[in-house]
Amino acid sequence: MKLEKKCLEICVVIVQNGESKLFLLMLFLLRIGQGPRYGMKMSFIGDRSNLPDSMKEMLRLAEESTKDNTGLHFVAALNYGGRYDITQATKKIASKVKDGVIQLEDINDKLIDQELETNKIIEYPNPDLLIRTSGELRISNYMLWQLAYSELYFVDKLFPQLDEDDFVAALRSFQQRQRHYGGHKI
Repeated sequence: MKLEKKCLEICVVIVQNGESKLFLLMLFLLRIGQGPRYGMKMSFIGDRSNLPDSMKEMLRLAEESTKDNTGLHFVAALNYGGRYDITQATKKIASKVKDGVIQLEDINDKLIDQELETNKIIEYPNPDLLIRTSGELRISNYMLWQLAYSELYFVDKLFPQLDEDDFVAALRSFQQRQRHYGGHKI
């Protein structure tokens, strides 16, 4: 099966997992140096404010050095939470209203979409399919706004254990579904 999608987003560490996962984040950051070798474009979403400066610089360099690559767009959600994303978007919009840049009546779904972190870096900010690993039947505060019309697929394996057959099974399941997008024309 040949895949045409050009974007893969993974959630590496979210806000609620706290500092105990910082070590895993550091290991991940050491591995991202291999992205440019494969022509990947790399982007990161999430709250960087409480990350060490050395990590912030690694993320910035990875994004800068791969920004013109045309291969797979690899997006990692680091210290990201859906509530955080909605909150930061709301603050930006409130600031624009306060400064007179927009009027209260201008606020709509489209404006909120524009202020979410995912809309800033991803060509396809609303996932078609979320593959939820580890056997959990929840979305764990991940992309709460963006997943409104996404299809969900659950797998009992952990992410590193997934193989090509698992991805093909998820895509086949997705192909069999009738999508309604909540009755909206999308």
